[in-house]
Amino acid sequence: MEHYEGPLDLLLDLIRKQQVDIKDIPIATITAQYLAYMEKAREMDIDLGAEFVYMAATLIHIKSRMLLPRDPALAAADGSEDDPRQELVNRLLEHERFKNAAEMLQQKRIIEENVWSNPQIKAFISEDDDPGLAITLFDLVKAFGELLERAKTRPVYEVESNDVTVADMIRYLKGKFEEHEPDQPVFILRIFEQQRTRRAMIALFLAVLEMVRMQAVMVTQKDLFGEIALKRHIHFEAVFATGEPIAAIENDYI
Repeated sequence: MEHYEGPLDLLLDLIRKQQVDIKDIPIATITAQYLAYMEKAREMDIDLGAEFVYMAATLIHIKSRMLLPRDPALAAADGSEDDPRQELVNRLLEHERFKNAAEMLQQKRIIEENVWSNPQIKAFISEDDDPGLAITLFDLVKAFGELLERAKTRPVYEVESNDVTVADMIRYLKGKFEEHEPDQPVFILRIFEQQRTRRAMIALFLAVLEMVRMQAVMVTQKDLFGEIALKRHIHFEAVFATGEPIAAIENDYI
């Protein structure tokens, strides 16, 4: 029986096997397959955890909403034609982006480990150079994975909030930097640990990746086993001079 990190992992796998558009999920088929997986896990005495049960209830609720006709008067009153699947689709798309980013970084790490480099290269590198950014980013991925594992053992289970976005987390991190002096680092793992849900942690991790990509911040580690931190890039102020980068990210993660 295949193992999944969480209910979103299971749903993504079921959707990929169906070879359907993630934005047009055949909810009846996927729900039936999801419940079949849970039943098989129960027969094998595998404890899937509360989040799998909650997702099953969510799928059944969505399925029932799609079966029932929408009240025309109610639709006319709020002027909306909401798809009951939309919220789930948004979560799946965000989770898929995170998985793709993590897999890409893992592949780069494997390549880096198998590429030979000349030990004398250090003689040609200035102290101001930062050739270890990618490796430090791999360390961040590993540390983030360990934090997610620890989050699974928290004694209180919370239903995750749906209003945390990657753009919100970028604004949050920008505010953290503005609380410090320009040359002071922000210790990112401490901020990860302050998040109360896995969704918030994932959104924060994606925000870090986006800020590195935009050259707003750099990932640093003073010592080999030192604490991972973020520092302002020289382009930090220029990146946030307008609201365009954050607006673009909000559109990307819709």
